[in-house]
Amino acid sequence: MKLITPPYLKKGDTIAIVAPAGILKNREEVINDAKKLVESWGLKVVIGKHVFAQANHFAGTDEQRCQDFQEALDNPKIKAIWSARGGYGSVRILDKLDFTKFKKHPKWIIGYSDITAFHNHVHNLGVESLHAMMGTSMQDKPEDITETIDTFKKALFGKQLDYTIKSSEHNRRGTVEGVLVGGNIAILSSMLGSDSQINTDGKILFIEEIGEYKYAIDRMLQSLKRAGYFTKVKGIIVGDMTKVRKNTTPWGTSIEQLILDIVPDDIPVLFGFPAGHEPDNRALLMGREVKLSVGSKSSSISFK
Repeated sequence: MKLITPPYLKKGDTIAIVAPAGILKNREEVINDAKKLVESWGLKVVIGKHVFAQANHFAGTDEQRCQDFQEALDNPKIKAIWSARGGYGSVRILDKLDFTKFKKHPKWIIGYSDITAFHNHVHNLGVESLHAMMGTSMQDKPEDITETIDTFKKALFGKQLDYTIKSSEHNRRGTVEGVLVGGNIAILSSMLGSDSQINTDGKILFIEEIGEYKYAIDRMLQSLKRAGYFTKVKGIIVGDMTKVRKNTTPWGTSIEQLILDIVPDDIPVLFGFPAGHEPDNRALLMGREVKLSVGSKSSSISFK
């Protein structure tokens, strides 16, 4: 089934900044920078009333975060919902949200990391979403996030996205086409057994992670494997595997080999795609048909 593409943004449209997950302590300045960025593109910005609320780990209570997100979903003037940050907490409000109006009038949901929960959920509702920078990405040095910002803007305004990167020696070569799904490994694993679990059959799976031990990454990937994520998948795109922690007992292999051991031998695997928890975080249209070509010297991803 071809997914619905929400309307691309144009000058004068409104984007909402909300915080569905982690607390934004002392982040007013960086969120204001994010607001100024999209305003420089001719967009209007609405900031959720509870974005800077504090409830222990979270940016407000579940009810407060849900209220901001629900208002953004239901307001016909808002054309995109941009997450201020990730962290953890999106899964706590997923089942509290009413997507009735969203399904009738889809809009872009934007973010990465913990926002994988939303990418998975709206994929199952038949709507594309945007894996891209969040408001707090503006805390990085401008020169380090040039591609991050440029590709976010391109995706938001409907410009063509094509990527070519240098191939890793660990790649498994091949050319395949399929719908792009996935996101953060921990969140993908946490969606198993719920209405937000995705079906990867005939699709291309993107994965990334931060701050985990190799054994924990293996455990989560084994869970996905047992759930059939790699049985009929067409290809794998591996993004940033950031700040992999060292255990007192060495794992014994590279993170690349860990992943290759999980994925069937006939499935192309692209390593080192710049998306995830590094400053260079290229935009990805989740739910969109892509062509993945993994070569010996260079590899490419082209969105249809």
